[in-house]
Amino acid sequence: MSAKELTPSASSARRNDRREWHHYLPHAFVWLILLTAPAWMPLLGGYTLLATRVLVLAMAAMGLNLLLGTTGALSFGQAAFFGLGGYAAGETLLHLAPSTPLALLIGMLTSGVIAAVLGPIAVRLRGIYFAMITIAFGQAFFFIVVNWNSFTGGEDGLLGFNRQPLHFDTMTIPLHGVNYYYLALFCFALVAAFIAALLRSPLGHAFVAIRENERRLQFFGVRAGTLLWIAFTISGLIAGLAGSLYALLNNFISPSSLHWTLSGDFVMMCVLGGMRSFWGPLLGAAIYVVAENTLSSYTDNWMSFLGLIFILIVLFFPKGVLGLLRARVKA
Repeated sequence: MSAKELTPSASSARRNDRREWHHYLPHAFVWLILLTAPAWMPLLGGYTLLATRVLVLAMAAMGLNLLLGTTGALSFGQAAFFGLGGYAAGETLLHLAPSTPLALLIGMLTSGVIAAVLGPIAVRLRGIYFAMITIAFGQAFFFIVVNWNSFTGGEDGLLGFNRQPLHFDTMTIPLHGVNYYYLALFCFALVAAFIAALLRSPLGHAFVAIRENERRLQFFGVRAGTLLWIAFTISGLIAGLAGSLYALLNNFISPSSLHWTLSGDFVMMCVLGGMRSFWGPLLGAAIYVVAENTLSSYTDNWMSFLGLIFILIVLFFPKGVLGLLRARVKA
């Protein structure tokens, strides 16, 4: 075989290597930003608690995006699983064992089990009816928490628990400030890796098929309702873990963490960042938290300005901020 015949394949290999490099570079950049956030955020006037809050809310938004961005199902019940996970984590620390890992695990499993039980009812519906029944589920749990004063603290919220240090043999790691940020980042990394692997799997492709053409999927003998139930359950598990981290971040959880308006905030985060993009919910959560933190220091009507930003994004950049950035880079 001549050198000329080898040239095209070598050139093709170089092009493939370049494509792989361009594919992994944005992910590496995101992880570099997250890993170094405690170092550079104070230089921009931020603080570690703010970065931790971004991670926790982004995790819940990424869980929601499995429904909204991947399957196309709009849920307004994400806050219910978020808040229930937080309450379960707090009650674990108060009544079961002073263990942060156990609190996180029970918070996640509590929300996951409840999502698995409610899923078969919710996935019977589609479109606006699915959104409405998820609101109904969320508000039902909200009123249960508000009225169960002896167990949940009612409208005052759940107090009296504190996140506990991590113990590894003879080493103890206190969970304050930067340490808790890296615990949240570790959990976020596990969730991100799981979602990435899921989206590349046949199950993930089936989720996308529901969004693109559910009827065709059913013609192939695939039960879309079962797939939606799986996505709904996974979304609830992730929301429960995020809610547990949120409760331990503040050492407090209140009924507002279950209200449907917080579910609307999660939807807003997905849309702001780009609900068809993997990192869209993270970017949307960062925009939301930073805008809330900045605008609320100037006016009590900060939600009005944030709502205006949301409207402008939806009208002019339907693919979100990340979609806009991608279009600019390609141009």
